[in-house]
Amino acid sequence: MGQPFLKWAGGKRQLLPVIEENLPSTIDEIETYVEPFIGGGAVFFSLIGKYNFKKIYISDINQELTLCYTCIQSSVDVVISELLKLIDEYPNSREERKDYFYELREKWNKSVDKIDSMNEVQRCERVAQTLFLNKTCFNGLFRVNKSGKFNVPTGNYKKPSFTTKEVLKEASKCLSKVEINTCSYKDCLKYVDENTFVYFDPPYRPLTNSSSFTSYSKSGFNDTHQQELADFCRELNDKGAKLLLSNSDPKNIDSEDDFFDEMYSGFIINRILANRAINSVGTGRGKITELLIRNY
Repeated sequence: MGQPFLKWAGGKRQLLPVIEENLPSTIDEIETYVEPFIGGGAVFFSLIGKYNFKKIYISDINQELTLCYTCIQSSVDVVISELLKLIDEYPNSREERKDYFYELREKWNKSVDKIDSMNEVQRCERVAQTLFLNKTCFNGLFRVNKSGKFNVPTGNYKKPSFTTKEVLKEASKCLSKVEINTCSYKDCLKYVDENTFVYFDPPYRPLTNSSSFTSYSKSGFNDTHQQELADFCRELNDKGAKLLLSNSDPKNIDSEDDFFDEMYSGFIINRILANRAINSVGTGRGKITELLIRNY
C-alpha cells in the first residue's frame, strides 16, 4: 500500500481510522473516486490500497504539487536518481547545511513559472528539489508567497527523514492508472455521477489570525471560497454522488460560531478529535475538534 511522499500541512494520516469509519457503506460498489484537493494524498493512498475503483481522478490548483504526482507516476526512477544526488551532496555541518538549503531554495525559486517549458528530466529534477526542501525546511511546510516563491526557512534536523526510493516506487505503482490534473476543484464536475465518491480536503478555514497561512498555492482560500465549495457540494449531491469533506471547527474558538453548520445544513456533520499539526504558538498544539461533513 502506498503512502504520502510529502509532508503536507493538514495531512490526514492521523485521521485515517476515523475517516474510514465515515466512508459510504457502499464504498465497495463505487466505480469512480475523485479527490480535487489532493495535498499529501494520505486518504488517496489509503483507499487505493483497499478498494478497486475503475476510475480515479486527483487534482490540485497547485502546479508544483501536481508536478510531483505526474513525475512520480511517469518517471519515478529519474526522480529517485535526482533526489539521491541532492542527499549525497548534503553537508554534515549545520552551517554548511543552512547554506546548501538556501542555495537550493533560490535555484528552485528562479524556475517558478518555467515548468511548462521544461523537459521531463528537468521536471523530475525540480520534483526532487521539492521533495528535498520539504524534508529539510522548517516544520516540513510547503508555503509560497504571491509570486509562487517558496519562502519557508531551513529546519534544524540532525537526520532528515528523506523519502525513500521504496516509498516513491510504491507511490508510482498506485498512480499508474490515475488521471492527474492541475485545475480548480470545480473542474471535477465532468467526472461525477451517482457511482462516484468525492473526498474534499480544502485549505482549512483559519481558527485564529496566527494560523492563517493558507498559501499552499499562490491564491488563498477565504470564506467566500468556502461558501462556493459548499454550493458546489450541493450541485454534486444533486447528481447523486457520495461526498465527504474535512474542515476546521470554528467552535474550538467560539462555541456560537455556526459558519459550517449553517453552510452545510442538511448534511451530516461529525466533530472528531485531532492533533493540531501546525500553529505559530507552541502551546496551541494539542487536541481540537475538526469537521467531517458527508451527504450519506
